[in-house]
Amino acid sequence: MTGQIPELKVKKLAADALLPCYAHPGDAGLDLFANEPVDVAPGESRLVHTGIAIELPHGTEAQVRPRSGLALKNQVTVLNSPGTIDAGYRGEVCVILVNHGKQVFRVDKHMKIAQMVIQPVLAVEVAETDVLSDTSRGTGGFGSTGQGKQPSR
Repeated sequence: MTGQIPELKVKKLAADALLPCYAHPGDAGLDLFANEPVDVAPGESRLVHTGIAIELPHGTEAQVRPRSGLALKNQVTVLNSPGTIDAGYRGEVCVILVNHGKQVFRVDKHMKIAQMVIQPVLAVEVAETDVLSDTSRGTGGFGSTGQGKQPSR
């Protein structure tokens, strides 16, 4: 890949908010940090504030995704995963965490709570039609690819 790296503009809404950052070179996701302490009770979800707003590069979206370590160790994940942040949104970035565990999960201020992946968006023109093209799958829905057929070799 060549060319200029697109810029993600980040505005601090709280003076002590932490900017999103990559933990390691080559990582896909930028870490997002809580800007407040929050307790998430078992079976409950809570909105966690990050204290930042973003301006995405034109033609992109941000996907808010869970952190695998929180999911494995604490059964805590992002409820609407992936959460989409549209390029035109200028409000605070918040994360909806859900606790599937049996213990209260304590979110500490400045804790890594999610990751944010910036992706290109393909805009389409919607065209109503009465006929769709045929495919080998056809109208087979949920679980239909595992019913009775052996994989082609």
